[in-house]
Amino acid sequence: LVARFSGTERDGHGHHQASGILTKEAFRAAADPSKFPDQIKEGLRPWQAKKFYMGNVCGFGAKSCPAQDYTLKLNTGTLDPVIGQSYVQFAMAGLKHQLSQGAGNWSVEPGDRFTYYKLVDSVVNSTKDAEGHEQGFFDGIDTKLPGLADRLGEEQSDVMYLKPALEEIAKDIDAAAAASDKDASAALPSLFEGASSLHKLIEKFASAQISAGAKQWLLMQLNVKRQQFENAINLATGASLTVTADVPVGADADHAFMIVPGEKFTVTAKFASSQPVSLNGIRLDLPVGWSSRQLPAGKGAGRANTVSFEITVPEDAEYTKPYWHRDNPETESLNHIDIAEDITLPFPAAPVKAQANYYLNGKGATIHSIGEVNYKNADGKIVSRALAVAPLLSVAMDPVEQVIPVGANSSSPATVAVTCEGTEKVNGTVRLETPTGWTVKPAQLPVTCSDRGKTSDYKFELRPADLREGRAQVRAVVEAGGKSYSEGYSVVSRKDLNTFYYYQPAIQHVSVVDVKVPQGLKVGYIMGAGDEIPPVLKQIGMKVTEIAPGDLSKTDLSAYDTIVLGIRAYDTQKEVAGNNKKLLDFVSAGGTLVVQYNTDVSSFNSGHFTPYPAELTRDRVSVETVPVQLLAPEDSVFLYPNKISAADFSGWVQERGLYFMGTWDSHFSPLLESHDP
Repeated sequence: LVARFSGTERDGHGHHQASGILTKEAFRAAADPSKFPDQIKEGLRPWQAKKFYMGNVCGFGAKSCPAQDYTLKLNTGTLDPVIGQSYVQFAMAGLKHQLSQGAGNWSVEPGDRFTYYKLVDSVVNSTKDAEGHEQGFFDGIDTKLPGLADRLGEEQSDVMYLKPALEEIAKDIDAAAAASDKDASAALPSLFEGASSLHKLIEKFASAQISAGAKQWLLMQLNVKRQQFENAINLATGASLTVTADVPVGADADHAFMIVPGEKFTVTAKFASSQPVSLNGIRLDLPVGWSSRQLPAGKGAGRANTVSFEITVPEDAEYTKPYWHRDNPETESLNHIDIAEDITLPFPAAPVKAQANYYLNGKGATIHSIGEVNYKNADGKIVSRALAVAPLLSVAMDPVEQVIPVGANSSSPATVAVTCEGTEKVNGTVRLETPTGWTVKPAQLPVTCSDRGKTSDYKFELRPADLREGRAQVRAVVEAGGKSYSEGYSVVSRKDLNTFYYYQPAIQHVSVVDVKVPQGLKVGYIMGAGDEIPPVLKQIGMKVTEIAPGDLSKTDLSAYDTIVLGIRAYDTQKEVAGNNKKLLDFVSAGGTLVVQYNTDVSSFNSGHFTPYPAELTRDRVSVETVPVQLLAPEDSVFLYPNKISAADFSGWVQERGLYFMGTWDSHFSPLLESHDP
């Protein structure tokens, strides 16, 4: 294990510190059977990592590090010929995916860059030199294939054949690696020999008289090696298996890869190889309840290696969705696991899979693939994604969050968005499920759709029965074809990762709040990185006008009483920073400027955006339940138009606050105090 964080104040905020603390504890706890007895009862084994390192001991890009502060020094700037870049450049490419970290424009120049690691805990014998240093992460760890036998401990004596068999297979692997330096196909004899020996070993070891946990663990390792042999043979033979699904095209790319329960579609599987192999059949691997029939073979060259199937999706087919969920993603920090056996997978398994069996010189091999859909995007490029199963109707509510002031005399709008994923005409109704006594107009609306990927909006008016402070939920339900639909999904994809179907319940969270709004107050809102604050301000009765950052320079701010800058406005909108004097002049003329948090501490401080000196920091309060003290409870900000007390800070989610000012001029008066335990 290599941890980024140490579990100390060096890590920064509490979430980072907690990660460091938990990782250190987990290194030992995962190997202690008394820690998780329920998992032991399920047949799972304790898992002991061999070594635990802590990184970042001397900071990113450090030129040197005191000898006593590190155990391992690696030149992560060395070019790796396989990936075509250094490891630190590869790491930076990954960090750029986390757009919220502001790393999109970061880069690392080629050349030496040393990274230092400290060995914190270990269960293997030390290999440190006289200065306390190691040469590599795996010093002292047997990473060779025969070393798997030693992991059985005393039980190895019950399977004396295991280690010699693994040694022979390791020789085949080494021979294949050496032969592949000349020509990939030259590795095939050794690969086939090793794969055959491994297959026989797995069959023999499956009946070994050793503990169930030890057998399960080693069989898992051997099957991983079996899969590696299969992949290597397919690469060396140039084998490929493409499985293309022919499904109705949707209105846009996000709806082009879908099939819905009850539909039929065709898939075509095509096998090819650069070696003179003999194909021994192509078959499908489908979920339980799905059916298929092979279609008659076509004519023409190459058709012998091509097979088409018609597949029928059952009415109760599972949707392609994560194996975990959160009922309320806005407030829940833990996921509920729906399919425990998938817990180590990054994405759910593809619904349509296929395998082809083939022979070369009498030696058999197998190649696996998944069913994909090809779609030509607006640029004319072909995009391929795994086939996905979607609900016939996808349902979502807008807005997801609704705030209603106590004593409001008007009803609140609620819109239900219904997206059709099928190709047949669908008739149904949509209604809202509300707490007892609430009024909904109309009671229901007819739903009709037949265009795949088309979304239609259905509008309702809500009025709570009792406008007292509290929270409630409103659920949208569509009834069609004898089924109920009350969830929707959005598509999240990256070409270098995969496609993810993010499902959420069709729920609107309603908060009835005792809030007073000054009559006639005019608010201008300038969006930063993006947030949902303006709609909420409008819901409580405020007059809000959104000002585009590009229009700030030509906007007459005197038309507003208050200007609010969205989150990270100075970080993301150069027009805001460029017109900061105009904003301060607005304040000098009597206006109120509300600035929300910014994360680019260096740029904010060097920009001198505040009217008097103040220094922004990265400090935050991570524990969401710690007290918030009002330092000046009689200040007008806490009395008008709403009285604010410490009780108003109860029920906050995620954290108290972040990126606070660290120092400030005497012209500023601190109003609140809070800190982590």
